[in-house]
Amino acid sequence: MSSSLALDQADIEKLNDKDKAELRQFFANEEQKSKIQSQSHALTSLCWKKCMASSSTFKSGALDGTEKACLANCVERFMDVNMATVRQLAGMGGRH
Repeated sequence: MSSSLALDQADIEKLNDKDKAELRQFFANEEQKSKIQSQSHALTSLCWKKCMASSSTFKSGALDGTEKACLANCVERFMDVNMATVRQLAGMGGRH
């Protein structure tokens, strides 16, 4: 496998600077998409466990009012924490 990796690295080295930059940007975008997807899965799992624990069976095809309110509040709190974290990290970045 390392020879395959070396070959890939050799192919990358053959690219011009513009193509290398585009490739780096592509990988950065893909990493960001992956992080967003992971956060979405974590949010879904967290809020489902919190709000749906008492609903082991569904009586209808829709969420009831209590479930809707709990899920909305859970998502809002999750987003609040994420935004506070981003602001804190951004503030720390300016201090270095």
